[in-house]
Amino acid sequence: MKLFKQNQNKLVEFSQTPFELEREIQSLIESNVTSLFNLQMVCSEFTIGSYRLDTLCFDEDNSAFVIIEYKKGNSYSVIDQGYSYLSTMLQNKADFILEYNEKTDKTLKKDQVDWSQSRVIFISPAFNSYQKNSVNFKDMPFELWEIKRFNNDIISLVQHLPTSKEKIENITASGSVISSVNAEIEVTDEAEHVAKTSAQCVEVWEALKEYFGNLEDTSFSSKKHYIRVNRGSTAICYVYFRKNSLMISIVRGTFYTDGTKSKNYIDIDDPKGVGAAKEYTWQNGNKGHEYQFSVTSPKDLEYAAFLLRQKYETI
Repeated sequence: MKLFKQNQNKLVEFSQTPFELEREIQSLIESNVTSLFNLQMVCSEFTIGSYRLDTLCFDEDNSAFVIIEYKKGNSYSVIDQGYSYLSTMLQNKADFILEYNEKTDKTLKKDQVDWSQSRVIFISPAFNSYQKNSVNFKDMPFELWEIKRFNNDIISLVQHLPTSKEKIENITASGSVISSVNAEIEVTDEAEHVAKTSAQCVEVWEALKEYFGNLEDTSFSSKKHYIRVNRGSTAICYVYFRKNSLMISIVRGTFYTDGTKSKNYIDIDDPKGVGAAKEYTWQNGNKGHEYQFSVTSPKDLEYAAFLLRQKYETI
């Protein structure tokens, strides 16, 4: 990736400032893990069994633990390390619960965690082609992010997305670590969500994707219960696929326990009154606010775009 700054009619390229140590990357990510990945920080350097996990986080959206690992070189196997970490997590669930409760001073019970949504995020200045190809399956519980630093303290963070439609379970021997982990962890792709709804709603979804695709810096991430639409790393909305409708939940923001609101908190202007506000409480006591409405046919799209644009423009 090249980054430039416009100086009148000239483009001046930013030069890269390499990270000297993995710890530099770790410190940067841990200080910004909520804004970058919408995760709650639990702890650094969590030792479990024979492993030391760089960063342990909790994904409140999906009620799941997330492990983040940082790498400077590329002489390691993403597959081996990732599945070893997830296998260790699934065999030591009580230890992860205990660590969360001790570090956050909150009470989390084992049945409040959706272990099927556990995942590992790898962050490195670069991944080689072997590492990228090794996770090029649609059911891999891993994310690969390349981080680069440029002069003037500019940081880029880009996710490498899989392109294959194949599942790793189809080529994995039974009884292996991979098969045992995949038996408990569920990775849901777009096709599985689309299969839940009507042909008319599929048409609506394709139109929504086209709408978002024409906006700057948008992306989609498929989770167990929804597809999340993002601008950069921030959620615009969550799309839930019902039998005869798409239920869209716009992220308004968070009310913190100290009474303050999150940055860019938004009140949705809905003159037709098609939606309703929803409030829920996170494990840390903060209250999340969303605005929900349903879309059932293409005629609803123009007004849906009007509502969604309000959130998009605050990010």
